[in-house]
Amino acid sequence: MITRSGVHHVAYACRDREATRHFYEDLLGFPLVHTEVTKVPDTESFFRHLFFDLGDGSSIAFFDLHDMGEKPDWRSDVSTGNGLPVWVNHVAFKADEATQQRIRTRLADAGIEPIMDVDHGWCHSHYYLDPNGIMVEFCRDTPGFTPDPPAAHEALQ
Repeated sequence: MITRSGVHHVAYACRDREATRHFYEDLLGFPLVHTEVTKVPDTESFFRHLFFDLGDGSSIAFFDLHDMGEKPDWRSDVSTGNGLPVWVNHVAFKADEATQQRIRTRLADAGIEPIMDVDHGWCHSHYYLDPNGIMVEFCRDTPGFTPDPPAAHEALQ
């Protein structure tokens, strides 16, 4: 059995490292805590891997790519870039009501409005797009769902 200990980090690509840093560090308050630069020997190719601390020991990370094999017209919007609804691929951060309001105010002051505000019955979520077209959710349990593995498996049938 694999020991379950949580997520270390989740990583996405970014088109603009400074816009990404500004969104996650300045607006959301997730400090940039590590940037790894890896160069390919004997080439001009390199990437930066930026890590933003989420406050619980986990991170959200972004790759800033430079001639690493990416196509000139590559897209960072993982859902819409693949012809999917924007809400399919996203990252959801735990939030309480006060945090949701602080984020809403801070982002609104920066000219960023939620693209959705949804009461799911078991949680209430505010959704935004980051500079890379990745949907970011701030999710408040109301009261959350009760885990029920047998019912979850039955629903797969």
